[in-house]
Amino acid sequence: MSFDPASLKYDANGLIPCIAQDPVSGEVLMMAWMNAEAVARTLETGRVTYWSRSRAAFWVKGETSGHVQRLVELRVDCDRDCLLALVEQEGPACHTNRRSCFYTAVRDGGEVVLSAPMA
Repeated sequence: MSFDPASLKYDANGLIPCIAQDPVSGEVLMMAWMNAEAVARTLETGRVTYWSRSRAAFWVKGETSGHVQRLVELRVDCDRDCLLALVEQEGPACHTNRRSCFYTAVRDGGEVVLSAPMA
């Protein structure tokens, strides 16, 4: 069965959320947006490509930072409105230089920073 990015359910702006996860540890690294072309480019090149809403442009993860995401597998959720990209992450995934963007926990009504930036 072939896959067609147009078969996904995109929001009113033509975007779909994509969660990047380490396939070995299961750690959630980040969430970003894709459009149909970003999905197609990711599958074609094996380099994870997102759509930057702030720049209104494609964003190949690691293109400027060197913190590349190589696609291991792309998964579609049951409603077809969210993607899970299993990726080999080179360096930090977060622009704050942390392994994951999810480094802040809400505990007892306050925020707790769980990890420092990578060296």
